[in-house]
Parts: sequence; structure tokens; C-alpha cells
Amino acid sequence: MEQTLVVIHVRFANDGSVREIGECPSGTSPQDWFNALSRHSSNSYESLSGGRGIFRLEPAVIEQIKAAVLSPVT
Repeated sequence: MEQTLVVIHVRFANDGSVREIGECPSGTSPQDWFNALSRHSSNSYESLSGGRGIFRLEPAVIEQIKAAVLSPVT
């Protein structure tokens, strides 16, 4: 059985902050989205040259992380 993964691309600024990231929910900063993906995914991130990186995640995992980011903390 073949596993479908979504590739989320990340671009970093010279200071190490996240400048651009794919699949970022509306109203969430790129840095906050990167932090959420990093916290909720183990061994899914790969750093690349030139200040870039990628996450490889299942679509269901991305939706779970989006729901966690968008739901208010009570």
C-alpha cells in the first residue's frame, strides 16, 4: 500500500526566522506554523541547502495540526 505524503516547503531568513512556509493557515504567522509542525511531527523535517527545508506529512496529520493551531486554548 502506497502512503500519500504532502511536502511543505519552508524558506528561512538570514537570521533563522521563517520567511515563507506552505499550507500556513490564515491568521497564523509563518514562524508559528513552523513551530506547530515541528512540535507535532517527529522525523518529518529535512533541512536543505540555501536556507530551505521541507516537511513530509500525511494529509490527515496536517489537518490535525491545523485544527490544534486554530482552536483557542481554554
